[in-house]
Amino acid sequence: MEVLLGAFGDPGHAFPMIALGRALRARGHSVTLQTWTRWQHHVEAEGIAFAPAPEYEVFPSGPEPLAFYEAVVHATTDTLPLLRELRPDVLVADILTLAPALAAEIEGVRCATLIPHVYPHGEPDFPIYSLGARLPRSRFGRAMWRRAQWPVDRGLQLGRNELNATRARLGLDPLAHVHGGISRELALVGTFPQLEYPRPWPDHVHVVGPLMWEPPAQDVALPAGDTPLVLIAPSTAQDTEHRLLAAALRGLAEAPVRVLATWNRRLPPRPLPVPENARLVDWVSYSRTMPLCDVVVCHAGHGTLARALASGCAVVACPAVGDMNENAARLDWAGAGVRIPRRFVSPRTVRLAVERALGDPSIRARAREIGAWSAEHDPAGRAASLIEDLINSA
Repeated sequence: MEVLLGAFGDPGHAFPMIALGRALRARGHSVTLQTWTRWQHHVEAEGIAFAPAPEYEVFPSGPEPLAFYEAVVHATTDTLPLLRELRPDVLVADILTLAPALAAEIEGVRCATLIPHVYPHGEPDFPIYSLGARLPRSRFGRAMWRRAQWPVDRGLQLGRNELNATRARLGLDPLAHVHGGISRELALVGTFPQLEYPRPWPDHVHVVGPLMWEPPAQDVALPAGDTPLVLIAPSTAQDTEHRLLAAALRGLAEAPVRVLATWNRRLPPRPLPVPENARLVDWVSYSRTMPLCDVVVCHAGHGTLARALASGCAVVACPAVGDMNENAARLDWAGAGVRIPRRFVSPRTVRLAVERALGDPSIRARAREIGAWSAEHDPAGRAASLIEDLINSA
């Protein structure tokens, strides 16, 4: 097959698409990935052809920012020549990347969606996505969430109307359904099934497991000793003040653990406290380091959370913004970790959460169960197989 992939350039979206591209290449397909130029070297190192994605400023930080859907129209128009040149059999678009999917529809190319996190389309009695609430356990709780859905439904309808106006500008018919950025042919959900609430799944939606890839990195020396190893892995995009990192270093200073912490190449605004039981580095290979750890403390970005669980680590989740709250709620519901609401993050609460994660056998056993599931499954290979099935069904 000739496959075109399109991904938003943030690591949480570009990395899963690179993992998918690698799996498709391993199965003998020709793959091109359109994403931000910052990943060009890594994409080409995997044997995947690279195409630069249009990068438009859509937030009011520049002199002439574009409205979001105005940027989508421009990006779709700019992507059409690439489709006409490659003539792909299928296009796989990231859930945040509308332009390639719209361009594929214009050109009559079959299209799938990669969702690199938990499925965002809830059921009527599910908590509102990204609020960080857990699945209700009572009839009253389910009724409460059903009543709370009306502003969400109105927002989804508004989004559908705005998307349909954009589609009209591109010569495409309107959609009757919401979540128009998710393909009705094939949607690949790149998360653990253990993090998905029980629900009836549409035939075109498949939870394949997390698709994981990371840039090459050197190994780092671990803190000396044989006490439990705790990795502090803050978000690369959030918490610019390093509040979580500082709280964890202070809170675990006297704890009977070893601490490996990273500032992820984002210089702290002020010196960080580094106790005797800790080592602070600028970058860590999660794939090689997390299997050696007992607990991972993080902001609950999906990529970091998935890598920790795949390594069998219990997780302390301290969500910062957006879907991190949802990921932390799913972790808590799955029983594989402890969450701390952002407003409660402090040295004491981080230490108590780590002590609970280490001391509760059920949490560590559940994390190991998810890690064992990961070892037995190949999410990227499964996703590649489903894409092949989509083409063969034509």
